[in-house]
Amino acid sequence: MLRAFLPETSFKNWLAGILLLLSTGAFAQYPDREPVRVTSFNTLSSGWLVNEGRANRLVPYVKGGHEERRAFYQWLAIKRDQPFEISFPATNGLCLFLDNRLIFRADSSANYTIDLTSIIPLPKPEGKYLFAVWSPNALPNLAGFQNYLPEEKYDPLYASQTVNLKNKPRLLPNQNAFIIFLLLIGVIYGSLRTSFPVDFNSVFRVGSLFRKTPPEEGFLAKPIGSWSSFLFITAFSLSFSLLIVAIHANIQNSFIFNRVFWLSESDITARIFSDAVLILGFIFLKYVFLRIMAYIFDVGGVVLLQYREFLRSILFMGMFLPFVMMLYLAFNHTHPGVVLWISTLAVSTLLVITTVRIINTLNKKVPLLNLHLFSYICATEIIPLSVMLKLIVFNY
Repeated sequence: MLRAFLPETSFKNWLAGILLLLSTGAFAQYPDREPVRVTSFNTLSSGWLVNEGRANRLVPYVKGGHEERRAFYQWLAIKRDQPFEISFPATNGLCLFLDNRLIFRADSSANYTIDLTSIIPLPKPEGKYLFAVWSPNALPNLAGFQNYLPEEKYDPLYASQTVNLKNKPRLLPNQNAFIIFLLLIGVIYGSLRTSFPVDFNSVFRVGSLFRKTPPEEGFLAKPIGSWSSFLFITAFSLSFSLLIVAIHANIQNSFIFNRVFWLSESDITARIFSDAVLILGFIFLKYVFLRIMAYIFDVGGVVLLQYREFLRSILFMGMFLPFVMMLYLAFNHTHPGVVLWISTLAVSTLLVITTVRIINTLNKKVPLLNLHLFSYICATEIIPLSVMLKLIVFNY
């Protein structure tokens, strides 16, 4: 019909223009846009990774193909201002890491629920973190690691009385070991008072501590290697190590110090014994150390006086350490900061007062204006005091 009204040439040009327009519209495309990437924050997936030892890279975990593995990894996108609770079954000794930092250790086989955003401070508001699960004894149940979704059921009659209970890891160290050792120390002191009454009175009588001249009776008049001396020093070593372990356990279970590490009863017992052995060895080796330093500084006449004053001071003030420990057990749950401050102050006071009394006793015999004596005191008392305060009190 159009061909009747248009010339043949114009009709062909008009038809070619329409075909060109249609072909252009058919192959027209929208401007390229980057695909929208949706990142799931605070979500645990079922895709686990294992470390390929030869290439030192993470590869997908295949069930049945990596049975010998004990460490499993997963990249997590975490937002710091949102809770990220996960629940999982754990065997004794199972550990969780976040960017190679230990955040959890199971001290018994049970089901646990932890919040990854509150268990340690995260450096960035949001970011990727490498989450790792390691079990020393058995293959961890990876299928049991899930996002925690609490089942909230509301009863209109009792909704105000509903309490949501979660199986959270303990925030305080186990206190059973502390109580048992405290009872053991009480038994030791009681047996010493019954078996060695003269020695006990010579050490723990208040008047003997404030004498101007050191007493030459009872415990201090006996050889250092006697049986009663060993028992008195052992009782002090247990008391001192008990308080030191309690202080460090309280610090390590505090989120403020970024050292989240739940101590089991076996861990606490082993640390108390090891610290007691170290303290016991330090007390006996101090006499050898004083002998060597006295020979170097040519002040051999003050060694026995200095060592007896050292023993008298630490044993007398060590009698108050069990009372500080009782205060720790009674109020650590409600006022952990105050109890930690009091315990640290007690340890610092014992070390400082012992050093001050030794210096005062030696000054009465030989004035400190003697350069050899002053250098000797710095080498045997002042410098060791600074080292012990750094290791025991100001280590965290």
